[in-house]
Amino acid sequence: MLLDSVNSPQDLKKLSIEQLPVLASEIRQRMVEVVSRTGGHLASSLGAVELSIALHYCLDTPRDKIVWDVGHQTYAHKMLTGRNKDFSCIRRYGGLSGFPSKNESPYDVFTTGHSSTAVSLALGLACSPDRLSAEQYFKVAAVIGDGSLSGGLCFEGLNNAGHLKKDLLVVLNTNELSISPNAGALSIYLNKLISLPVYNRFRDSLETFVKSRVPKGSRLVKIANKFEEGLKGLFIPGMLFEELGFRYFGPLDGHNLNLLIQTLKNISAIKGPLLLHIVTKKGKGYAPAEKDPVRFHSAGPFDIKTGDAIKKEGPVSPTYTQVFGNKIAELAGEDKNIVAITAAMPEGTGLDKFRSLFPQRFFDVGIAEGHAVCFAAGLAKKGLKPVVAIYSTFLQRAYDQIMEAVALQELGVVFAIDRAGIVGEDGPTHQGVFDIAYLRSIPNLILMAPKDSAELEAMLEFAVKSDRPVAIRYPKDRTPNAGQQTPDSKIELGRAEVLRQGRDFALIALGSMVMPAFQAVEQLEAEGLTGTLINARFVKPLDSRILEETAGKAKFIFTVEDGIQEGGLGTAVTELLNREIVRIGVPDEFVPCGRRDILLDKYGLTPGGIAGKIKSVIKARV
Repeated sequence: MLLDSVNSPQDLKKLSIEQLPVLASEIRQRMVEVVSRTGGHLASSLGAVELSIALHYCLDTPRDKIVWDVGHQTYAHKMLTGRNKDFSCIRRYGGLSGFPSKNESPYDVFTTGHSSTAVSLALGLACSPDRLSAEQYFKVAAVIGDGSLSGGLCFEGLNNAGHLKKDLLVVLNTNELSISPNAGALSIYLNKLISLPVYNRFRDSLETFVKSRVPKGSRLVKIANKFEEGLKGLFIPGMLFEELGFRYFGPLDGHNLNLLIQTLKNISAIKGPLLLHIVTKKGKGYAPAEKDPVRFHSAGPFDIKTGDAIKKEGPVSPTYTQVFGNKIAELAGEDKNIVAITAAMPEGTGLDKFRSLFPQRFFDVGIAEGHAVCFAAGLAKKGLKPVVAIYSTFLQRAYDQIMEAVALQELGVVFAIDRAGIVGEDGPTHQGVFDIAYLRSIPNLILMAPKDSAELEAMLEFAVKSDRPVAIRYPKDRTPNAGQQTPDSKIELGRAEVLRQGRDFALIALGSMVMPAFQAVEQLEAEGLTGTLINARFVKPLDSRILEETAGKAKFIFTVEDGIQEGGLGTAVTELLNREIVRIGVPDEFVPCGRRDILLDKYGLTPGGIAGKIKSVIKARV
């Protein structure tokens, strides 16, 4: 296979243009084979194979820099940059990251995983003083998708890049637009023309002539400046980028390697900000992914022949996401003021059912979490009950809006925080371990976490009736089986739940850590240690009465949470009780990729890990 001979972009350049489509096919085959076992972001990466090949074929990487927005389309990039042999371990603990990782390869300039950042990052590189000398000069390319353009940060970067006029190539990869045959042919012809060196030499010469020979302010100057703009405006959908200060080329067929390579080579000598617009097909080359790119955006293991997901045998409980989706749809059927908002994740957050039942009350704002929260505040101001469902890691982008637009205004917005805690294979950019710490300091905000499906439903009922901002965090996991659920009780503001009484220690657990804590207490009881177990339910406000009463009787106090220890539940309890406690949680570090169960074990957040920590502390201090 050609792919086996490519261990670097230098090896890639040894191949002929005619061999590259064969290489692209082999990359897709390898990608599907591996992801069918490991899961991963398949559809996007399948669509960006030719783009990855063309960029590395034309640029001198890693001297030249490629910054990938989000990075879920970089599987081909990884294979072409010496990581094909390890690709079978992608997204596994100790293996390759599913996103660019600065610690993994010199070809990954940044560790990325959030949308809309590439242009700003690349512009920073482009402004490096190193580029002033010919010997140190390097090219910079930012690859963004159409989803990136729904985030405001991307436009901030484009606006500044157009103003600074630094040499920068932005590749816009869109996959939801089609090029009609006639317009496409004309567009390709025009782009061949405007990317040719001879054309650009003529354009630059004309500009120099006009500036040197024609008086400033002359009508001829205006006519000359408008000539190319008018021609391109008739046929090319790129005037927005031209107005931002970019030279626009496109749209091109993103799967035509000859065209991509020819265009990239032609525009490589053009100075200033350039935007190359390509159109690709998500899931390209694998029929099930082409047919259902949404499901294969982030797929679990599947059968290659059919594309069907591989399901675990035996009965399984619903996920927290499914419980949320069903319950919020039920509540919306009872209250017409409930509206739902998400940021490009209707299926991922479980709001697809709500969308089907109440399309007029459902809003997908795109990858724009800050806008989603401000938008929710406007709806709440007029008496509606917005439920904003966003992944924990992405809600970080809306921190200022949560504080200023919602909490400061004391508006009844509900935040359904999915993927809270340790998420798993997507790695450090996607772990939801910071939400407790970054939300706990906001005045007027209620923050809670359910231990099981019944408690999540009860918390949602409580939240939609509240006139204050309420945040509910829950993990990317299945809910505990019905037989494992502890007795339910009514949700009251700031009221915890005592699940077990004991004399040797007190353990305060939150959310998805309640069941492991329960099992840990059972293990310790079998060994002769008894403890009081409290389901905190609320991080803010804490149940000061129950916690202070418990602290008065317990010699040892422990907290356990699936979030960062600094600023989390343990910190809150320490501040309340003003005494030493032992915090069990995620240490002060970014959590790597790996299966959720492996990472929980790594950080001692399993029944055995919790029990072991409690035993070791008591043994050391008695």
